[in-house]
Parts: sequence; structure tokens; C-alpha cells
Amino acid sequence: MKKKLTRGTAVLMVGALMASVFAGCGTSPASSTNPSQAGEKKYKIGIIQPMDHPSLDQIRETIISELSALGMDDKIEIDYENAQGDTAAVTTIINNMLSSNVDMLVPIATGPAQACAKATKDVPIIFSAVSNPIEAKLVDSFDKTDGNITGVSNSIAVEDIFKLAQELTPNVKTYGFVYNPSEVNSVTGINRAKAYCDANGIAYKEATVTNSNDVQQAVQSLVGKVDAFFTPNDNTVASAMPLYEKIAEGAKIPVYVGADSMVKDGGLATVGIDYTVLGKQTAQMIKRVIDGQTIAQTPVESIQEYAKMINTDTAKKLEITIPQSLQGDFQQITTTTVSSQG
Repeated sequence: MKKKLTRGTAVLMVGALMASVFAGCGTSPASSTNPSQAGEKKYKIGIIQPMDHPSLDQIRETIISELSALGMDDKIEIDYENAQGDTAAVTTIINNMLSSNVDMLVPIATGPAQACAKATKDVPIIFSAVSNPIEAKLVDSFDKTDGNITGVSNSIAVEDIFKLAQELTPNVKTYGFVYNPSEVNSVTGINRAKAYCDANGIAYKEATVTNSNDVQQAVQSLVGKVDAFFTPNDNTVASAMPLYEKIAEGAKIPVYVGADSMVKDGGLATVGIDYTVLGKQTAQMIKRVIDGQTIAQTPVESIQEYAKMINTDTAKKLEITIPQSLQGDFQQITTTTVSSQG
């Protein structure tokens, strides 16, 4: 059973989470020795999630399950908190975790990662799902991690998404970009999309949002003006994906997206982020650091494998035929069930 937290703390033993049990928060002091080797205390990891939506939930759940699969059950405890969309709460959560002497912070998404970097220069930070950690001023380069922060980037394959779109819907002349300009990860994807369109003579319009409540108006403002929508891995828009898809579907407009979860929520297709892969990579990096590898020895990684997905339910509703050339390489899914084709 999954339990939502609203600015509350749940300390999870990895094995206990797999049995779906939330335990109370431990406050044992931090040690300079490696806890997994010393056997004196569990290594305390603080996971910070900015809001609920399937992509972020999948990352967190996979990090925890992969740590368990890596044999870490008896070596760590996890303090997980969700800010429920409250940006100010993220800072409070981080400060509370630092006060309780966590041994490592694991922020999910760019905003929490930036807040962690601002809050401490001493506690190791391993981020997950930060599209552009250089632009976010977390690191100087992927290879240079001489501070206390590293992690796994979820930069998307924007050019491949547009090539897919041109094959699936070749008559598209104008794209509509829907995104939150305050999300660095989203702006990075949009800028790459604009560069691709400019280089290929493709027109585009945009509508921006500041929160999930703005998504309906933003999408509706572009209906009748664009032939297809594109949204990168934008946390704000992803949290309102079912509504986004419903409006677009009603107008017979395909939605191309940057994440697998957004296709599962009704987007037409992606060459995008597989958040299970991302979570596993993050967990593996966490284990290496717990086992003694320093942050300086741990360069930032890019996601190792992209999800190639087409939602056949959405394609049928939009009367789009999936070319034979795509049927071997792309996983064909429905909005409610996932099945591998080819």
C-alpha cells in the first residue's frame, strides 16, 4: 500500500517498505566511519520528493526496491518526505533532515537538488532526475564532481522525439509547447525543441504554466493553432497529464512527451525517460558511495536507456496508423495496461 505524506516524515527500512510498512523517524547520530562496514548504525538516507506524480513516484519506489535487491536492507534506513507541491516546504524538509543527522540526501528533480546544494556543503548529495545539472549550477561538468554532489541526469532525446513525430504524423506543420518556465529541466528540453524546429523550418507556438491548475487553460489556448503538442519531462505538466490528454484528444491533436509515464497517462509517444532505469541507476550510485566511493570519484551519469513507447489507445482515438517501420523498435502500450510488442 502506498501512503501519501504531507510534510510528514516516514522512516523506512528498505525491507519494511517492500512489505509496505512505514516506521517512525530515527534520530541516531551520524558517524564519520562507514556505517555499512562498521556495523554500529544504519546509514541514514533522506529522500526528498517535490510532489506526487507517477514519474517521481516511480523513481522513488525503484530506488528503494533496487537498494533492497542490492542487499542493503540491513545497512540503511530511509527518511522519505514529500513536499506535496509546496516549494517552501522543500527547504524545511531538507533542514529537518540535516538536523536529524542524515548521512546522505537524495533529492528527486531539479528544485530539491538545488535546495539541497544550498543547504549543505558537507553531507553527500546524490540527485535523480535533473535534466541539466550544469545549467542548474549543481556541478561544473559531468566529470567534475569535486564538491559534495553528483547524481543521474534525465536529459531527454528531444531530436529523436521530433523525428518520431515526423514519421508518425508527417503532416504536422506547427507544434505547441506546453511547459513550466520555472523548471530548469523543462526549459532545457524546450530550448532544444526550438533549436530543432528552427533548423528544420518547423513552426511552433508556446503556452506556459506556473502550476498544474494552469494546464487546462494553456492547452486550450493552443487548440486550433497547432497540429501537435510537445511537452518535455516537466513535473508540473506531467501531474495534470490526464486532463492535458483529454483536451488534446477532443481536438484530435497528438501529444508528444518526454517520459514513459506521460505516455501511459495518454500521451501519444516518446523516445523518453524510463524512470525505472533512472531509479536503478540512482540506487546503484548510492550503494557505491555508501561502500566507500567518494563523490569526487563518482561523475554525473546520464540515463543509460531510453523508453520507446507508442500508446495504441491514443493512436486509435486520433486515427493515426503506426507505420510498420516503428512496430519492431517501439513498445506499444495502452493507457491502462502495458504490453511489449516486437
